[in-house]
Amino acid sequence: MYELIGANPSPYSRKLRAILRYRRLPHVWRLRRPAMSPEIEAIKPKLIPILRFPEGDYRVDSTPLAYELERRHAERSIIPPDPADAFVCHLIEDYADEWGTKWMFHYRWKDDATAAWAARWIAQDTLPAPLGPQAQSFAKYFHDRQRGRMALVGSTPDTAPLIEASYERALDILGAQLGGERYLFGTRPSLADFALYGQLAQLSIDPWPLSVLRQRAPTLEGWTLLLDDASGVEGEWQPQAPWAADTRKALLRRIAAEYLPFLRANAAALQAGEKTVRVTLEGGEYTQDAFAYQGKCYADILRRWQALPAPARATLSPLLEETGVRAFLDG
Repeated sequence: MYELIGANPSPYSRKLRAILRYRRLPHVWRLRRPAMSPEIEAIKPKLIPILRFPEGDYRVDSTPLAYELERRHAERSIIPPDPADAFVCHLIEDYADEWGTKWMFHYRWKDDATAAWAARWIAQDTLPAPLGPQAQSFAKYFHDRQRGRMALVGSTPDTAPLIEASYERALDILGAQLGGERYLFGTRPSLADFALYGQLAQLSIDPWPLSVLRQRAPTLEGWTLLLDDASGVEGEWQPQAPWAADTRKALLRRIAAEYLPFLRANAAALQAGEKTVRVTLEGGEYTQDAFAYQGKCYADILRRWQALPAPARATLSPLLEETGVRAFLDG
């Protein structure tokens, strides 16, 4: 029996819980509570979700956890069997985790009404007694902390139009083709679908981004609700299905336009010992603090590309050239 410790307002908690449900892996879902502190004090880094394995050890970080579950359990895999497809799956998953979270953070904390709503929800999800002065104090503390961190993750008045346009373009791409049991690689969900789901599980609840989603991509709300528990889905890998291939190609174009340029600029800033990343995206300057973790993400993408078998690279190269991704795969 696995034990997943997380929070409903956490995209990565929802992502991993949905993976466990889809894969029909026996687990217990526990909300992280203040009383748990002694139990999880030694876990580093301080992230959620935390997955307790049947052997008793605790681990964090949803992406390596998903791959560890792949290693342990062959049934109902979420990694496409073709190596080229698996690389694209990882690239989209990384984009959703590391760039899509900018949509979530920006839309959750920029707007006054949505920020106040989110702070109350997080307090209710975190505290066993979510009423009274303690809950109000916690909600205010969390609200003020998160709004104070917006520039840290790249959300400023100058970058707001870029982030909002990025979210809208992603909704246009996903909403045009996905819905029901249509996923990025066929009629069964992949790791990339679950990563997108993790962000959309928040964006389709928080009031402001939900209103945008309902206007631009109304089918995605239902798609997200269904993917929350896809344990009953019995689909197939069909990567050449038109909705799947077209959606992946459009996402790869967006990844080449905004995410990979950011990753490369972040890696250069880290290498130069600079604290700030500055990169031109969509004709405007995007600025945020340099992050070591996202440097590791870029290094992992480059490593995976180099490790692909030659036939898979040859098969994939025309698509990556066409979408603009290939130019970023040599560092």
